[in-house]
Amino acid sequence: MGHIRLDARTRLSIDIALAAAGGDDERLRLAEKSARSLGLTGADLDALRQGSSFDFQLSRAIALALSPNSENRDRARRAGLDDRVCQAIEAFAASKAGLA
Repeated sequence: MGHIRLDARTRLSIDIALAAAGGDDERLRLAEKSARSLGLTGADLDALRQGSSFDFQLSRAIALALSPNSENRDRARRAGLDDRVCQAIEAFAASKAGLA
């Protein structure tokens, strides 16, 4: 299993899930526009809006971003995300919390 990287696509995917969960329609619209330019499909966007992904590791990263708790952190680690990535996901989600 490959390791997830917090590249632009991953951050954008997490941001879409966070914006959808927070009801930030404008941020969601802009993020989806950017996501389409990166090649995400309508099905990908639908999954992200529901707080999930077709990619297992990204799905665990999204769950951690949406609800940063020990259970989701443990699940993310079991999916192959290391501590550094988990901390970065939580920090990214916290930075976006003020935007909702």
